[in-house]
Amino acid sequence: MKCPFCGSEDTQVVDTRANLEANTIRRRRKCVQCEKRFTTYERVDLKMPRLIKKDGSRTDFDRDKIMGSMMLALRKRPVATEEIEAAVDRVIERLRSLGEREVPTSRVGDFVMRELAKLDKIAYIRFASVYRSFESPDDFREAVQEVKAGKKRRK
Repeated sequence: MKCPFCGSEDTQVVDTRANLEANTIRRRRKCVQCEKRFTTYERVDLKMPRLIKKDGSRTDFDRDKIMGSMMLALRKRPVATEEIEAAVDRVIERLRSLGEREVPTSRVGDFVMRELAKLDKIAYIRFASVYRSFESPDDFREAVQEVKAGKKRRK
């Protein structure tokens, strides 16, 4: 590891701590040359699958897009940001667990809808209206019936 202060490649690890929640390792290092200390973080770098859009084009996965979509659906709803971030993390884990190089965006949308259904029913309807391109009140009625049916099954 190169020292960010003097550029020396001779550094020592002073302390190591694992963060199990974030799957990272924090290392405090000391430069042998200039004796300054700095922190580095190690994390597993897993490749996310590329996304296949409806028009057939491919794009890189973007966590911020999922987060933004969920935040928009949950706007002015009583759901904590930590809960939303955890839901996004679960969507990402599902995508990684597929083990595929390319995934249709429709699959990602399905994962997001499942998470929104757990977080907030209104947000689920909001997201579904855009994701499924609702064109009539009947489309909304069907989505509401889905939410109600899901609620009954859990009881």
